[in-house]
Amino acid sequence: MPDALLSAWATPGLFWLLLTIGAAGLVRGFTGFGTALIFVPVAGIFLTPVEVILMIVLTGVASTAALLPGAWGQADRKEVGTLALAATVTVPLGIWIMGQVDELLLRWFIAVIVGGTLIAVVSGWRYQGRLGLKGRGAIGSSAGLIGGMTGLTGPVVIVFYLANARDITKVRANTIVFLTAMDIVIALNLLVRGNVTSEAIWLAVLLSVPYFTTTMIGKAIFDPRFERAYRVAAYSVIAIAVISSLPIFD
Repeated sequence: MPDALLSAWATPGLFWLLLTIGAAGLVRGFTGFGTALIFVPVAGIFLTPVEVILMIVLTGVASTAALLPGAWGQADRKEVGTLALAATVTVPLGIWIMGQVDELLLRWFIAVIVGGTLIAVVSGWRYQGRLGLKGRGAIGSSAGLIGGMTGLTGPVVIVFYLANARDITKVRANTIVFLTAMDIVIALNLLVRGNVTSEAIWLAVLLSVPYFTTTMIGKAIFDPRFERAYRVAAYSVIAIAVISSLPIFD
């Protein structure tokens, strides 16, 4: 067995990481988002910020294989492309900031971002303005910056843009395509910086097994008629993840 794989098996908190990524995959399967909102806060307890982001983008390959083919034809690719292009520009800055910030402070920042996203979505708040090219550019840039810092590429887009749409199927498809693009962009940036190690790849492989499995289950049970039930389940899992990850419980 490769030494890198043995090192991955010895990762502190591996059981909790596997359990959390499994829950995240289920939510991702039927909503199109939620992986980072659930996994990042908990993973931050056991992994460094760079490792957390690596796990998000590398395991994203598993969900992409399961979800992207179906979502591609349903998404508004022109609008998502604008968001992704703007986000691509700011990802490197976000990664650089992540390397300068204290890990504990970054965990608090993640908790605030995830908690704020959850409150906004649960409360029913929606952006009511009209989003032109500049608006989508600003939203995409913000998503890229925060995604580079924390791995949380979805919250800004979900709250300020995609959540404003009425068609849940299109919202789900747009989110899947956007998050897939961000996984690729962030992974390439980390690869160029030399952050992708064999140990990280093996850990991502281990996490991808439950993630792919539960993503497929979530995809299979997705039915727009039960949107409310899916939302309640997703919100509950996200809330548990962010509360349990607060540094005050260390």
